Amino acid sequence: MNIRFSGFGGQGIVLSGYIFGVAAVFDGKQALQTQSYGSESRGGGCRSDVIISEDEIFELAPPRLDVLVALSQAAYDAYLPALREDGTLILEDDLVDTGNGSGHRTFRIKATDIAHKKFGRKIMANMVMLGFICAIVEAVSREGLERAILDNVPKGTEEMNQQAFEEGYRIGKGEPG
Repeated sequence: MNIRFSGFGGQGIVLSGYIFGVAAVFDGKQALQTQSYGSESRGGGCRSDVIISEDEIFELAPPRLDVLVALSQAAYDAYLPALREDGTLILEDDLVDTGNGSGHRTFRIKATDIAHKKFGRKIMANMVMLGFICAIVEAVSREGLERAILDNVPKGTEEMNQQAFEEGYRIGKGEPG
């Protein structure tokens, strides 16, 4: 499975991709994570690609994407052409306008708004998004992703990150709040 997390610097894109790759390894799969970001870390374009496979991985970049996660309009515009026709599109609803739609299987969440209102920190949007993705895309297990989050977030923030993940997962599963 080829997944691209994309947006702008400061949204936790690289960390999200890294955590997703670690979760795949925890699940016993092969994973490769690469990243690219603009010269200005906050505000510049940013992406993190994750390739997950049961077999060895021989490519450094996914030729086509199975899943595109876009947290900014620029990321959506730039990377949509790489998404397979039958691919899954996951969007930050407040920041991405698809116009008449892309024709892909599309899911939207207001992750930044949820993170701000529920946790008082917009930066938690990436954890809300990881929970949402986990509920929709069967690439890694919930347990593997939770373990990867707890192992890779700053010390002292584990509980809040876990709660943000749970909120996104709940929304992705369509469970009441």
